[in-house]
Amino acid sequence: MVVKSQLKLVKNLQQKKYRTQLQLFVAEGVKTVQELLSAGYRPRNIYCTDVTLLTDYTKDLEIISQRDLKQMSSLKTPNKVLAVFEIPAHGVLPTDGWILALDGVQDPGNLGTIIRLCDWFGIAHIVCSENTVDCFNPKVVQSTMGSIARVSLHYLDLETWLKSYPNTILGAVLDGTNLYTAELPEQGILVMGSESHGITEQVLEFVTKKVTLPQYGSPSAESLNVAMATAICLSELRRTRLLTQM
Repeated sequence: MVVKSQLKLVKNLQQKKYRTQLQLFVAEGVKTVQELLSAGYRPRNIYCTDVTLLTDYTKDLEIISQRDLKQMSSLKTPNKVLAVFEIPAHGVLPTDGWILALDGVQDPGNLGTIIRLCDWFGIAHIVCSENTVDCFNPKVVQSTMGSIARVSLHYLDLETWLKSYPNTILGAVLDGTNLYTAELPEQGILVMGSESHGITEQVLEFVTKKVTLPQYGSPSAESLNVAMATAICLSELRRTRLLTQM
């Protein structure tokens, strides 16, 4: 049976201030928890309704009832496993290869999808402005489907970091060069802006090449959300690099 202190801890970790203070976060679901364990994330507690679900990991495993899990979970339909993990410390950012930078992305679902996209396209590092949604927000962790275990996220002053970056900085904007005809570098930073305001003027000052996704359909169509736009941009960056290597 889950004691009150355990329940309180898990509930508190729904809030960023407690995640920051305690350096802990919550992950739910068999796949997500397994991915984090395989990646070397250190668990503080693992709660499970069935011992056979995590056969490769039995240390610190606490079997609980479905009722207890429902009390702890932030999901409408709890997914059999819930774990509390330590937030890892990430190392130094590289200056080679492609890095994705996010300027004020606020929607947890968008950030989770972007993390999955980076995992798919082999982007190992995402740099986030300090006002971007916390990557250890439960909704973000859930929507990454385990990809957060393989992508490192760094929160810092974006302007200061971009100022010292030595390679090309691409910015996805509405009035840039057509992404499909632009001459794209083999490495650099791709900056994506917030859902409602795009890239801020302060960050835009450091962008060395502006690109845009051309609109071919109706001018009244809604603009792409940041996750959809990121998917297209990353796909084109990888396609272009593949062509240069042929």
